[in-house]
Amino acid sequence: MLTYSVPLRARFRGLTFREGMVWRGAVGWGEFAPFADYTEAEAVPWLRAAVEAADVGWPQSVRDSVPVNCTVPAVDPDAAQELVRAGHGCRTAKVKVGEPGQSLDEDIARVEAVRDAIGPAGHVRVDANGAWDVDQAIRAVRMLDRAAGGLEYVEQPCASVEELAELRRRIDVPVAADESIRRAPDPYRVRELDAADVAVLKVAPLGGVRACLEIAERIGLPVVVSSALETSVGLAAGVALAAALPERPYACGLGTATLLSRDLTAEPLLPVDGSLPVRAVSPSPAELDAARADPETQRRWERRLAAVRALAERTRQDRST
Repeated sequence: MLTYSVPLRARFRGLTFREGMVWRGAVGWGEFAPFADYTEAEAVPWLRAAVEAADVGWPQSVRDSVPVNCTVPAVDPDAAQELVRAGHGCRTAKVKVGEPGQSLDEDIARVEAVRDAIGPAGHVRVDANGAWDVDQAIRAVRMLDRAAGGLEYVEQPCASVEELAELRRRIDVPVAADESIRRAPDPYRVRELDAADVAVLKVAPLGGVRACLEIAERIGLPVVVSSALETSVGLAAGVALAAALPERPYACGLGTATLLSRDLTAEPLLPVDGSLPVRAVSPSPAELDAARADPETQRRWERRLAAVRALAERTRQDRST
């Protein structure tokens, strides 16, 4: 079991480093890397996903590769263009918008730069991570749609499911739900309120590949599989989900290994001609050693894992009695 700490190439959702734990199990490697703002209860699904990857394995694939988007953090327009042009052949770009401390004008400039770089035939989607209320979202989405020459969709423009439902009735751009599924007590409320056109599923926060397949079947929406900014060890689970889905109408948000300054394997999951291969990932000893966190960080993650494991066991016992 190893705790890693990897610098990001650019600030992403307030992070400059990505931390987590990996370990080898009976059938492969698992990754446990819940973000710092996740409670112990919210981190339990991350543990289930890691255990599934390490000790159970994944369902049968129905394809051998999955197309992915390149991801553009809240960077300046020149940097945004550089990321798209170095995007390993990706024909879809997801652009972060609504970053705290930045203006809508900065978002517009970034989206315009991305459209210029990806060309008229490429797809542009934006992700606001719940940054806006409904009125703000209406204005922002309409302006960003014009800047993009047409958005593929807007991901989580508002924080609540109720706001997404209201917004969806008032704009023409399709709405994708992310946090309203992976951090919601009831992920199916999105369906009940007709709050989204697309469901974004992330393996670790939702408890594993099989748990996501069940959600995908029940939620009744087109699915985009996305990452939680894991290393290639965790990304392999996302690729396994995308490869097992009966249908894959959109490019997946799994090309995020490009955002890490280093990985845990000598063969990271990087797009080739805009797609990722479906394959297992094993860390490399040299890369593991180079990414090893300092002792204080190691102890902090060991305490966190122990607390989450204890909570998961208590929950299991409560359900069995």
